[in-house]
Amino acid sequence: MTDLHPVRRALLSVSDKTGLIELGQALAAHGVELLSTGGTAKALRDAGLQVKDVSDITGFPEMMDGRVKTLHPMVHGGLLALRGNDTHVAAMQEHGIVEIDLLVVNLYPFEETVAKGADYNTCIENIDIGGPAMIRAASKNHGFVNVVVDVEDYDALLAELDANDGQTSYKFRQWLSQNAYARTAAYDAAVSNWMANALELKAPRRRAVAGQLAQTLRYGENPHQDAAFYLDGSARAGVATATQIQGKELSYNNINDTDAAFELVSEFDAANGPAVAIIKHANPCGVAQAATLTEAYQKAFDCDRTSAFGGIVALNMPLDATTAQEIVQIFTEVVIAPGASDEAKAIFASKKNLRLLLTDGLPNPKDIGMTTRQVSGGMLVQDKDVGHRAMDDLKVVTKVAPTDAQMRDLLFAWKVAKHVKSNAIVYVKDGQTVGVGAGQMSRLDSATIAGIKAKRMSDVLELDESLAKGSAVASDAFFPFADGLLEAAAAGATCVIQPGGSMRDNEVIAAADEAGLAMVFTGMRHFRH
Repeated sequence: MTDLHPVRRALLSVSDKTGLIELGQALAAHGVELLSTGGTAKALRDAGLQVKDVSDITGFPEMMDGRVKTLHPMVHGGLLALRGNDTHVAAMQEHGIVEIDLLVVNLYPFEETVAKGADYNTCIENIDIGGPAMIRAASKNHGFVNVVVDVEDYDALLAELDANDGQTSYKFRQWLSQNAYARTAAYDAAVSNWMANALELKAPRRRAVAGQLAQTLRYGENPHQDAAFYLDGSARAGVATATQIQGKELSYNNINDTDAAFELVSEFDAANGPAVAIIKHANPCGVAQAATLTEAYQKAFDCDRTSAFGGIVALNMPLDATTAQEIVQIFTEVVIAPGASDEAKAIFASKKNLRLLLTDGLPNPKDIGMTTRQVSGGMLVQDKDVGHRAMDDLKVVTKVAPTDAQMRDLLFAWKVAKHVKSNAIVYVKDGQTVGVGAGQMSRLDSATIAGIKAKRMSDVLELDESLAKGSAVASDAFFPFADGLLEAAAAGATCVIQPGGSMRDNEVIAAADEAGLAMVFTGMRHFRH
């Protein structure tokens, strides 16, 4: 096997005709014989190119609505034969099999069909069979055969042929082969996961995860870690589908934090008023809902101005000029919103490094999805936390019941707590977070930290009393002891929302009654690790 191998014959069979004619013309200019099927052959002929039908090679016409056309020894023999193997060469000569040196295939648009919400049978008909079979054959024989599965690789192929007088190098064919195997793996992953969902299988025997490279990143969480960003093909509005209007390239941490911010702000329907979430290191440092977007931003900012510096800002409605003017007063890494006015974009343009992402919509917080996490030797898979509670779902467990205003703050705090790292404690007053305690090993410590932050901001704002005075407090899981609840009361909370379910619930309820607190149970927890 020599390093360079000529391309004399190519088989082209593509569902995506982008760039096909230019590719065919360039190959013909190199003296490459073109073989093709169906619509691909017609498109090439209509462009004036000479094409031989695969059916002329196999001796069989396309049949069964195109299901059977390339599954034949004349095709697979031409792809799999080892050129330097005397036995393989003899078999080719005996059976009239011709060498195929280049395979250009892109698969039936299965992923796109599923994304459009097609019915089961339509999705089944868009599962490619012959394409993956040929791709795998050509990929295995990359010592001699080139396989191209992506339109964006046409230029690289032609550049390789131009550089090597109609030949390709072994290293180049290896690269094509790896990409081709990854494509069929991703394709099979899409099919198997779709079918698992269709059959409502919660834990299929094998779970495949695949992604398409969106960008290589300068580094990961730290400069010594390599990183890249992959797309899963979902059309869900968010950082993966957003358009970046301006600013530096997103970093690993930017992407992670921006996703956390936008998922949180999507909990607040824009129909109920503007909402803003400010995130730092994947935790909210301020969330608010108000009559205007500017007011919501200011209230979110006033929860923890120190942490908001260098943070991520997410909006549940299009950015306006007045709010943009407020945001640029401090250093902000990323702003993500469903849209932005021209005036707002102009204001941001003066901050060249500020990244502005527009999504054209909000993700539905009730959409069921899947989350994965790598562990040593395996992977944890679970449903996304889409749990919600409405007022009618809450159970009052104390002698004092929350007022309507308190109930609104309790539900607000509950939505935010869902997005705070456990152990999570969130103080809210009048639709504004006033203290957040996140990620502590003790719930008592989280309650203490949240109270300290509320008092610190009160001092910054030169208020006479803590922002937490008269607040509602949410705990993402039950209070195992009364100490955390009493710490919240000492900070100024007057009502509590928590899951309940502790063996000491009665002690905690009694402590709440003694402190004059109103408390409701949700019957649902929101651990987030």
